[in-house]
Amino acid sequence: MNPDLIVPLLAAAVQSGTPVLFATLGEMFTEKAGVLNLGVEGMMLCGALAAFVTSLYTGSPVLALAAGGLAAALVGALHGMVCLVFLGNQVVSGLALTILGTGLADALGTPLVGRTAPGFGPLRLPVLGDLPVLGPAFFQQDALVYLSYLLVPAFWFFFARTRPGLRLTAAGEYPAAAAAAGLDPIALRWAGVLGGGFLVGLGGAYLSLAYTHLWTSNLTAGRGWIAVALVIFAAWRPGRAVAGAWLFGGIMAFQLRLQAAGTTLPSSLLLMLPYATTVLVLVVAALRRGASRGSDAPEALSVNIEPED
Repeated sequence: MNPDLIVPLLAAAVQSGTPVLFATLGEMFTEKAGVLNLGVEGMMLCGALAAFVTSLYTGSPVLALAAGGLAAALVGALHGMVCLVFLGNQVVSGLALTILGTGLADALGTPLVGRTAPGFGPLRLPVLGDLPVLGPAFFQQDALVYLSYLLVPAFWFFFARTRPGLRLTAAGEYPAAAAAAGLDPIALRWAGVLGGGFLVGLGGAYLSLAYTHLWTSNLTAGRGWIAVALVIFAAWRPGRAVAGAWLFGGIMAFQLRLQAAGTTLPSSLLLMLPYATTVLVLVVAALRRGASRGSDAPEALSVNIEPED
């Protein structure tokens, strides 16, 4: 295949998949602690708006990135309050959070539609950026893409090799045993909700600071739901999350190029390609899990911790 064709497509796949990867890892972090949060879409939008506004008025993309993560964590705290304090239904609370976050971002962001703000631009890495094919595709990206490269192994190491990560996993697998060992599963779940919310916010911030550099309505365009689906596809493993996010990004980049090339296929059909592919991948993943008769989900996922427990 012609490198002049494949390199731009690979680069666009990585860039398009990065916000989904951040959000997927964030949701995975929360679910590892035993909390199911379906409010990722709304949290991403709030993070994107907070990052955009901060960058617009301060001129600092780094400060804006932190603001995006904190805003999403704050919105996620509402879900934590409902589920961890009042023991509400996690599915219903998450859906309500999506509606709340989407409406809030739309209402507050409408006056900003079409405006631009400082953000992150391409940054060529020495030596790696000069590699044939791989260099332009993977190592001439922005700083947040490189951050996502580092985040994946760090995520694995945290849960597989560190005491805080193992404690967080215990809260999601068997909170009663965690409590018997002297841990506070409620506090650990709060850490999962807030830490995961921060990562989701980074995904939203990427959209407004690096992917577009401007604000528009419905900036996430369903990426939050894709992230929730990719957690299942990835079987709660960060390495597989990379493959899923880049697959989604690649198909999105491909359909945009098809539209630009003037294809005769209906635009609505092209727009549904990334989402239809995600559904197909989920079906395949479900069939494989059914054949193995097992599940990789945390044992106590979406199960509230009762006071008597």
